[in-house]
Amino acid sequence: MTQGTAIDEVGVALGARSYKVRIGAGLLARAGAEIAPLLARPRVAVVTDETVAGLHLEALRAGLGDIAMAALALPAGEATKGWAQLSRTVDWLLAEKVERRDIVIALGGGVIGDLAGFAAAVLRRGVRFVQVPTTLLAQVDSSVGGKTGINSALGKNLIGAFHQPSLVLADTGVLASLPARDLLSGYGEVVKYGLLGDAGFFDWLEAHGPALAAGDGQARQEAVRRSVAMKAGIVERDETEAGERALLNLGHTFGHALEAATGYSGRLLHGEGVAIGCALAFALSQRLGLCSQEAPSRVRAHLKAMGMTCDLADIPGDLPGAEALMALMAQDKKVVDGRLRFILVRGIGSAFVADDVPPEAVKAVLEDALAGR
Repeated sequence: MTQGTAIDEVGVALGARSYKVRIGAGLLARAGAEIAPLLARPRVAVVTDETVAGLHLEALRAGLGDIAMAALALPAGEATKGWAQLSRTVDWLLAEKVERRDIVIALGGGVIGDLAGFAAAVLRRGVRFVQVPTTLLAQVDSSVGGKTGINSALGKNLIGAFHQPSLVLADTGVLASLPARDLLSGYGEVVKYGLLGDAGFFDWLEAHGPALAAGDGQARQEAVRRSVAMKAGIVERDETEAGERALLNLGHTFGHALEAATGYSGRLLHGEGVAIGCALAFALSQRLGLCSQEAPSRVRAHLKAMGMTCDLADIPGDLPGAEALMALMAQDKKVVDGRLRFILVRGIGSAFVADDVPPEAVKAVLEDALAGR
């Protein structure tokens, strides 16, 4: 397994809330040197989950050196991202006497990053936090941009706040501990960046994706760097998703509905839902005459070549019908004035926001996809 050598750095320029995303192997081992400049006193409170704690918590403790560390390990899984574990986390941070000048560290994947970030946002009206993402999905997406929150019974991420981290440490070496399915789930978000705004990056992924999946550390670091750089640029221009940032939701309207339909369970991981959602978004765009027939075929061919989910038939178990899936979409945060907003495409690397999509076209795409199961 090859590893990248130098550490890459991507800045997120948001005035007083600016921060750096540091990317490369070995960052856990030097966490103390990275985080110490932020600290008013030599102690941190770490929120993680039980799986990640077993894999990486002691490495973080060693990397922090003389910085004292208290840690809370929550149950692993999407079900943690709700009121009960948020309340538990906030109460624990208060019991640990975390002050406004202190730092909370989110060590884990997207669930922990979102929940710990939201806990930091509401604790004492805002405590600083550092993202230490341990999954590919979190490194390229959820750890950057300041979206924090929890799920509701009515849908994903409906309760939350924008709260930017003070630093992101994306140690690409820890990706070696990910199960293959989790790595490929994260790759769903990587592909999304090429599909929405960088055809050259998609070309690169077609050439280097298999090596990335097989463990090539330099390919992994480059994929993370390019994904983060694209997201940072979009966040700088549209921090609170008033416009361009909505493009990052390519595939998510379909994907979130599928996640809800499968009960946010192990049947469908988030990045798997995004991958299927991207394929459906391209199919919808082609049905509406926006892009060529070749574009959806190329997207699905690459997902298949990577061994990823790209069809509804790839989801185990039963799924509801097209109308029930559309009802789930109606709960999505991307609904504006009661109308669904979709991210559609004119081709690979050319996405745009559309809020006037005919419901019958969406239904037809879903019916076709369900019939292909």
